[in-house]
Amino acid sequence: MIDFISGFWSLVPVTLAQSLVYGFVALGIMIPFRLLNFPDLTCEGAFPLGGCLCAALLVAGVPPSLAFAIAIAAGFLAGCATALIHLNLRINTLLAGILMITMLWSLNLRIMGKSNTPLFTEATFFDSIFPNFNIDVLLQNSIWLPVVIVVVLLLSWYLRTDSGLGLRSTGASSAMARANGINTWQMTLLGVGAANAFSAFAGASVAQIQGYADVAMGFGVLINGLAALIIGEAIVGRSSVGRQVAAPFVGSVVYYQVISAGLAAGVNPSDLKLVTGLFVLVMLAMSSRRGGFRSEAKLNA
Repeated sequence: MIDFISGFWSLVPVTLAQSLVYGFVALGIMIPFRLLNFPDLTCEGAFPLGGCLCAALLVAGVPPSLAFAIAIAAGFLAGCATALIHLNLRINTLLAGILMITMLWSLNLRIMGKSNTPLFTEATFFDSIFPNFNIDVLLQNSIWLPVVIVVVLLLSWYLRTDSGLGLRSTGASSAMARANGINTWQMTLLGVGAANAFSAFAGASVAQIQGYADVAMGFGVLINGLAALIIGEAIVGRSSVGRQVAAPFVGSVVYYQVISAGLAAGVNPSDLKLVTGLFVLVMLAMSSRRGGFRSEAKLNA
């Protein structure tokens, strides 16, 4: 038991920083899925796009801040491309996302000219601000936590503005939104684009933190992000805008701590997906039962 506690505790600082970064992927899944009613898979392509493009630009000598910004913008454009495929060609949102992921794989290879790009000798965006960023885990946590808090507050505020209400109205009922003069195409492009910009931001961050970018670095992030979103919604709910925006990050923190607990307990890495799946099922069951109890209470009242 002592070995488990010490092993788990030693992993907490590392996985906390990791979970906050990957929380942006979960946020990128939540925005189109929950706010726009636009199930989108593009994040699995936008994540490596951000990492690969940022790495290629850094190696080419582009200033780190500019490379970071271009990578995020590329993620936004990838999301807009998925939305346009759906809107213009009437292709199912999931299929449009799959097509975009497939095309982005080749694009990432073309961007880097090879399957992976090391950044160990390159000055990154984080190194330019915090020289010890890559070796000081506590420093990483002290940076990412305020960033997440600011993003949650700003996004919660935006979703209460007229533009944010238009975006949410588009997801609730596009026909009613159009009847009220809302440009649903513009809202869809904005929402899906912003979602994948967040995913690209996470990809560019991970590439700079771990010191390399790889075309396969996005494999599995969709499932991890979806699991984090489900866990977060089961914990904090989504009865308000603030809760809905915070849920991806809360779920991501819990998800990666579950992974840490599994590793500390000696679970075979190949079995971690099974453990995670069981944990998600428990959280969903608890959420469902809680909703059932509330409904029953309302009927009895």
